[in-house]
Amino acid sequence: MKAYILTLLLSVSSLHLLWSQPFLGQTKNIQSESLASDQQIHVYLPDNYEKGDKKYPVLYILDGQWFYLNGIAIQKTLRGENVLPEMIIVGVDMKSRQVHDSILNNKWDEYASFIKKELVSYVDQTYRTNQDRVLFGWENNAFLASELIIRESSPFTGAIVSNGGSMDEKMVESFNKYSNDQKPKYLFMANSDKDIYTVRYSNNFAKDLTEQNFSNLTWEYRKFNEETHESLPYLSMYHGLRFYYHNYGSIVYASIDDFHQKGGIPYLRGYFRQRGERFDQDTEIDNSTKNTLIWMAWKEDNFSSFDLFMKEFTDVLDTKRYASAYWQNRLAQFYLKYGDVANAIVYFNRGIQKYPDPKYLAKMHAGLGEAYRSKGDRKLAVKNLKMAVSCATQNNDPKLADYESLLKKK
Repeated sequence: MKAYILTLLLSVSSLHLLWSQPFLGQTKNIQSESLASDQQIHVYLPDNYEKGDKKYPVLYILDGQWFYLNGIAIQKTLRGENVLPEMIIVGVDMKSRQVHDSILNNKWDEYASFIKKELVSYVDQTYRTNQDRVLFGWENNAFLASELIIRESSPFTGAIVSNGGSMDEKMVESFNKYSNDQKPKYLFMANSDKDIYTVRYSNNFAKDLTEQNFSNLTWEYRKFNEETHESLPYLSMYHGLRFYYHNYGSIVYASIDDFHQKGGIPYLRGYFRQRGERFDQDTEIDNSTKNTLIWMAWKEDNFSSFDLFMKEFTDVLDTKRYASAYWQNRLAQFYLKYGDVANAIVYFNRGIQKYPDPKYLAKMHAGLGEAYRSKGDRKLAVKNLKMAVSCATQNNDPKLADYESLLKKK
């Protein structure tokens, strides 16, 4: 990359942390023809790697001597695959400040060739990988990561560029030449106004990207102005991964209003279709999302949305989650509260017949009695209210007096 950028940034880097040791995972030496030397890398395999034949995405971390452990920490501490998938982590170790400076000052093209050709080829041949490859670069390596995601036919599908980055005419020409033949690319850029050394490069990079409006590149530029030159990379790696995998997990809504504002059922279907096609997952709305929306509508006392979800997601109502008197009573009571007597009767009867839990029998019979009373069926109303009193008596139910009072209103 341009010498004046390197001269500026390398002077700042001398203030950074000591080179971290020891590393977790495997340490490998790769013979690089491009660099005419051995290159050391560190490889972390997911906890479940040895338990099957699943293929994994790979996070490549430049300056692995500093940030490799950060990639592992994200894997180890972020519980559950609903946010990020398990990943293979590859840290490229530059060993010392002197090696770092020498390579990036004098062997930029050779190092770029090593990363995109030799390293990726080695990892793909040695480990079970899929086609998702994300490259992380900080400071000087932010410029390299920028180049590798945009210029030429890149093996990377995503890049996280922290504290730097730029784009020139050759990169634009190259991207336009190859972009239609490749998977969509994702680029996350991060900087801070407190990083007075590099922020103008990031600002200009974002401006250039806006002007180009690449059709096959999804990008975002975020500033974390509480961070400094040294602290930002730790934050940007996490947020960059979240950006790349923004539609990997089930969609999470803050409220029912949030659900409707984002486009309701059509948006939800589109989200899961695109998610499934991108990550080779089921393209149908998952049960977790259906359950959450039903619960949220009930919790917010929003009957119109509750009724919508109950009609749209009928399949989920036959799953194990709802196989209890607790759920059947909850659904029936909500229908009864809003005068939907027909559905209230269906769920009360299902609860009584399939899940005769003594804890809920009196409640369900009382609710069923009230539903039949609303319907004008006095005989069935009295029958079920008597059953409510009987069940409450047998189980020393504290609501016995309430059920007796309902029966007297017959």
